Amino acid sequence: MTHQFHPTSLREYDIRGIVGETLSEADAYAIGRGFGTRVARIGGSRVAVGYDGRLSSPVFEAALVKGLNDSGIHVLRVGMGPTPMLYYAEAVLDVDGGIQITGSHNPANYNGFKMVLQHGPFFGPDIQSLGTMAASGDWVEGSAGSEHVDILDRYAARLVEGFDGQAFRIGWDAGNGAAGPVVEKLVQLLPGEHYTLFTDVDGNFPNHHPDPTEEKNLADLRKLVAERNLDFGLAFDGDGDRIGAIDGEGRVIWGDQLLSIFAEPVLKDVPGATIIADVKASQALFDRVAELGGAPLMWKTGHSLIKSKMKETGSPLAGEMSGHIFFKHRYYGFDDALYAAVRLILAASGLGKSVTELRGAMPAMVNTPELRFQVDESRKFTVIGEVLQRLADSGAKVDATDGARVNTADGWWLLRASNTQDVLVARAEAKDQSGLDRLMAQIDEQLALSGLERGPQAGH
Repeated sequence: MTHQFHPTSLREYDIRGIVGETLSEADAYAIGRGFGTRVARIGGSRVAVGYDGRLSSPVFEAALVKGLNDSGIHVLRVGMGPTPMLYYAEAVLDVDGGIQITGSHNPANYNGFKMVLQHGPFFGPDIQSLGTMAASGDWVEGSAGSEHVDILDRYAARLVEGFDGQAFRIGWDAGNGAAGPVVEKLVQLLPGEHYTLFTDVDGNFPNHHPDPTEEKNLADLRKLVAERNLDFGLAFDGDGDRIGAIDGEGRVIWGDQLLSIFAEPVLKDVPGATIIADVKASQALFDRVAELGGAPLMWKTGHSLIKSKMKETGSPLAGEMSGHIFFKHRYYGFDDALYAAVRLILAASGLGKSVTELRGAMPAMVNTPELRFQVDESRKFTVIGEVLQRLADSGAKVDATDGARVNTADGWWLLRASNTQDVLVARAEAKDQSGLDRLMAQIDEQLALSGLERGPQAGH
């Protein structure tokens, strides 16, 4: 028996596609067979499986479990919940790996699979190997069963383990995503006054799209914080591994700004530690980490790549502009937006300042959000290569960790190819608007030299 995946579905960090078009139940079964075979070949026999609140998730879960069972793998089914709940299950249960069925922050008609093998990220060549194995039917045969494990209460209790923070008045927006039921448990366990929005799981996402990196999706939370005069607000993406936040004045606290808040208490506890952020993060963050006595490290974008770098460097804290925050400090090192929310409460408590004061103390930078625009898949990496070559020839100051990040007297600009989509990503940051305009002109000039221009904004 063999199987062919749609060529677009096997991505760098996960498997993802449009339900019924590029992703099917047969794919879910084949993923179970392939991943189960990988587990069996390292002497493993047990895998945890969870799923998010999308309409297609239960059907995919059943097919995935069958595929794992037919490869001789016993499945611990943790049910519906956020991706970090599955990561937690994989960390604490007696299993050899874990799979979460999730479309993350993609539109309602998408779904996908995120995988962990022996507590480490499963990505890149690992994901491609599932395609190769399926094409040749290189699967082990076996038979096994499954059991249901209710871990939600245990997970919620772990989020607040050792909590000694203050009572704040907080707004929470789960966006009808899989984090909702955990948010409801969490606010019962935390001191303070809590107001929740859209915690009922609905795969149609009737209120707004669950992607807190897009400011328009924070409108309901802003309204709640303003009307109730709350201290701050927290928002989550569809599968609860990315956090969004606003302060009491409704200002967004972006991923890199959250990281700069988290860095202070972590570096007090672990002086001189390496703090990792992706290439899209503000220079203000790297400067702040250095000022606090830490070792700032700029790394490639992508949750799997960041997790691998954390292991390699022993870093206690890392984060991405996109709201993935990774705590190894007092936690497991995976990206967990619900845990990051608890740590924000603890940071404000420990630093003796309100979240609004912490946000207000940050240097005023003029920057663009993450600008994403369509480019032909076959050209995206080539274009970055051309840009890097021209910059090298011109003697520009370039960091080529992930694409081209160029420092100038005005600030910096970035151009990189997305690993997961046919898009180029640009970002720029300066001290004032005229500086930002000059930086954007440099990006546009480089694109023009490669026969491109910044088109309409692409989604994530």
